[in-house]
Amino acid sequence: QVQLVESGGGLVQAGGSLRLSCAASGRTFSSLVMGWFRQAPGKEREFVAAISRSGLSVFYADSVKGRFTISRDNAKNINLQMNSLKPEDTAVYYCAADRDPTFSFSRHSRFSGYDYWGQGTQVTVSS
Repeated sequence: QVQLVESGGGLVQAGGSLRLSCAASGRTFSSLVMGWFRQAPGKEREFVAAISRSGLSVFYADSVKGRFTISRDNAKNINLQMNSLKPEDTAVYYCAADRDPTFSFSRHSRFSGYDYWGQGTQVTVSS
């Protein structure tokens, strides 16, 4: 079993920055593919970014390219640096992890591609 805990959410003005972190714990035997999703009020959960086990490969949603950066501290911890935040970025941000070591956009841009989910952290961007 794997548990994921997000942190770093909060309130920020448009144009500002915020850094989210996700820590994985529990019974894991190797690095995990990990990613970030977000869900705005009244909207479907959408893909934000994903990172391979090695941390050398990443995917981003078009809406956040050039503004957000996903990174890996180690096998079980990832971050999401969010710059130039917009009100449209307001959402609950969820960390996810997948036991499957094969990193692909088709799998890891979908919530069904992940085995574990955190509880989420609220990010609010004021205009």
